Amino acid sequence: MLTQIKTAFCRAQSTILQDAVGVVSLVVMLMVALHLPVGF
Repeated sequence: MLTQIKTAFCRAQSTILQDAVGVVSLVVMLMVALHLPVGF
């Protein structure tokens, strides 16, 4: 089972990086949206 996880990770390494960047950008947008009303 561990070898299957390693193999899947090696095959999808580039897409995992893209997904991580997408998640970070969504979190940043959420934080900005939640703090936006405080400025008004």
